[in-house]
Amino acid sequence: MIFTANQELIIRLSVFLGVFVVLVSWELVAPRRSKVLSAWKRRGANLLLMIANAFVLRLLLPLAALSMATLASVSGWGLLNSLAVNIWLAGILSFLLFDLLIYFQHRLMHKISFLWRIHRVHHSDTDIDVTTGVRFHPLEILLSLCIKITAVLLIGPPLIAVIVFEVVLSSSSLFNHANIFVPLKVEGILRNFIVTPDMHRVHHSVKEYETNSNFGFNISLWDRLFGSYRAQPEDGHQGIIVGLKEFRGPEFVNVLWLFRQPLLNSAEFASNYDRLINELSDDKGTLE
Repeated sequence: MIFTANQELIIRLSVFLGVFVVLVSWELVAPRRSKVLSAWKRRGANLLLMIANAFVLRLLLPLAALSMATLASVSGWGLLNSLAVNIWLAGILSFLLFDLLIYFQHRLMHKISFLWRIHRVHHSDTDIDVTTGVRFHPLEILLSLCIKITAVLLIGPPLIAVIVFEVVLSSSSLFNHANIFVPLKVEGILRNFIVTPDMHRVHHSVKEYETNSNFGFNISLWDRLFGSYRAQPEDGHQGIIVGLKEFRGPEFVNVLWLFRQPLLNSAEFASNYDRLINELSDDKGTLE
């Protein structure tokens, strides 16, 4: 099956908008965290970053992953094409391999210094909700796309598998960042198969040992399999402090700061965390 650029765009955009509207509505009706630290200014900056990313991708690399999949299929490139694997089996294997690739890509983003400087734009969000799922620096988006293009050429997936994976990946990113309450029994079952918001929230903790856990975006198996799974945040879902210790001032909500952040020396802003702790202590004293 051959997809045109317009068809691929319509499919991805329709699913994205549908999932986004459902999750935003869910956040309003049944939020998981009763104390939300951030305001619409933060969400607006996240959405502006998403729009910038969409523009960059469409301008520089239009339909790149799908085009490479078409080229690989026609040319017989990639492992699955060379083995002439049944299209259904090839689709399933491709999906699993892509998801595993994203898991290890995420781990590398935390391990390698210059990659972390790019990825920390995502982690510097001082709260976590559905808009955090689109808060990525354009350099990370481009790097991820280049990795996926390389994977497409090596694996040789069916075209439909590439589209399905991209749709599922964007939807799961919205879902697992959403500030939504999922009944705990249901959540306990779901996390056996997919990454849930409660599971991924641990990954956004300011505590480094919690940040370096739960790297999966879609399939939860990888974290258990490779020893990076952490069930719950140490301080609970109401007590967890989200974000990075360094970038906590109101100036970092500005979208221009988000573009500049990979160039900033985080040590210069370390005192922001102490200020946050003092503010939270003052708020607690006021409430008491």
